[in-house]
Amino acid sequence: MPLTIRTPYTAAWLILAVALAGCSDSQNAAAPPPPAVTIAKPVKRTIVDQDEYVGRFVAVDSVEIRARLSGYLSRIRFQDGQIVNQGDLLFTIDRRPFQIALDQARANLELARANLAFAESDLARGQELLRNKTITEQTFEQRTQTKRVAEASVNAQEALVRSAELDLNEFTELRAPVAGRIGDRRVSVGNLVTGGASGNTTLLATIVSIDPIRFEFTFDEAAYLRYERFAKDGKDLASRGVSAPVKIKLIDERDFTHEGFMDFVDNVIDRSTGTIRGRARFANADGLFTPGMFANIQVPSSPPYEALLVPDVAIASEQARKYVLVVDAENVARPKYVTLGDLAGDLRVIKHGLSPDDRVVVNGIARVRPGLKVAPQEEGAPPPSPAKPQASVD
Repeated sequence: MPLTIRTPYTAAWLILAVALAGCSDSQNAAAPPPPAVTIAKPVKRTIVDQDEYVGRFVAVDSVEIRARLSGYLSRIRFQDGQIVNQGDLLFTIDRRPFQIALDQARANLELARANLAFAESDLARGQELLRNKTITEQTFEQRTQTKRVAEASVNAQEALVRSAELDLNEFTELRAPVAGRIGDRRVSVGNLVTGGASGNTTLLATIVSIDPIRFEFTFDEAAYLRYERFAKDGKDLASRGVSAPVKIKLIDERDFTHEGFMDFVDNVIDRSTGTIRGRARFANADGLFTPGMFANIQVPSSPPYEALLVPDVAIASEQARKYVLVVDAENVARPKYVTLGDLAGDLRVIKHGLSPDDRVVVNGIARVRPGLKVAPQEEGAPPPSPAKPQASVD
């Protein structure tokens, strides 16, 4: 039997080969499994595209309370900032001077009526005397003229009485012409109030209506043309003469929950800004909306159409392009570049790039890269149960 001689170099190579074989086996055993992801098909839903604008609330009615008469303010009958109804008494001007003026007008009316009665009886006597040729026709005509003057005087005094009654009973008491919220009083009791039709009358308070309330905003010329063309095709959009439904959200709200309708589009495009003014109307029974408050409004910008939607978290970006990961028949993640639409809650409208049967990665997208094999699981399905370990056989 031949003798084999082992040198130190031969032993070293044998040890190295055994070590490399062990490393290869350990690497193969530690290879990670495909990442688990959740997939779902796009959701089909009827969608209406929305344009969003910023605007302000304005009151339907805004009235400045000013007196028609000059006089001293005697009473204030409201609390600053309260809600008032149409016809509520707000201010009272000292009535005594106007009561005196009414009494004087009534006295002058009685005097005019007495003069008319005398002129009528005098004219009646003149008719008998004229038939008997006792007075001349000129004298009779003078008595007739006197009666006409007396009648005119009575009419004038009656008008003065009505004017004095109006001043006393109506204009000394200032009532709310509209319902709404009144501001703070501008004049205290005891001050002289300047009234009349001139421009220097005294402002006493201001009332703005609350319910309903208007919302004004502006939109550009391109949007205006789009709305008008859709409206001519019978679509219910924000055009002139169409009460399109709209929604708003306040600055501290996340969703558009307040519903209203368009009621006006201006007749002129502003040449300096290239925009046109639109107006919507909203119910405001609880008084939450206040004139001058900012809000965002959604205006429908398309007719209803069938759209595909995916969760917004499933959208990934590659520079300026957007894509979703779709799992193919071999469970490999493939990118599909898409065109995005509006956000509807947590779902994003996909205008182009997806088909209804695509299996979109909706959860676990951070663990996946294009071209990687994955372990997909349908959204809503129970997780797979772990494999039971096999019993060892001795």
